[in-house]
Amino acid sequence: QVLLAERGGGLVQPGGSLRLSCAASGFTFAPYVMSWYRQAPGKEREFVASITRNGETNYTDFVKDRFRLTRDNDKRFVWLQMNSLKPEDTAVYYCHRGRLWWGEAEYWGQGTQVTVSS
Repeated sequence: QVLLAERGGGLVQPGGSLRLSCAASGFTFAPYVMSWYRQAPGKEREFVASITRNGETNYTDFVKDRFRLTRDNDKRFVWLQMNSLKPEDTAVYYCHRGRLWWGEAEYWGQGTQVTVSS
């Protein structure tokens, strides 16, 4: 059973930091691109960042230079370090497992709420 379990969300003031984690189980972790997406109220789910097995990262422009995505293939964890948080970052953040080929299922965690407010 594939499971992605996010933790680390919460309430933080603007300019503050949070670190989200995603614990993966039920599959061979290392080959998969792991990503974070987020969804704010009234908006579509949007891509935040991704990381390959070897640590190659990709960030969307609105988090570039503020967020950092890392992974440990032995521990089967990915982390999203979020710094200089803005109210616009408020959303439910979801861990995501990508596909190795087109026919594979995508998997999502249940999400963790991040609220940036003074």
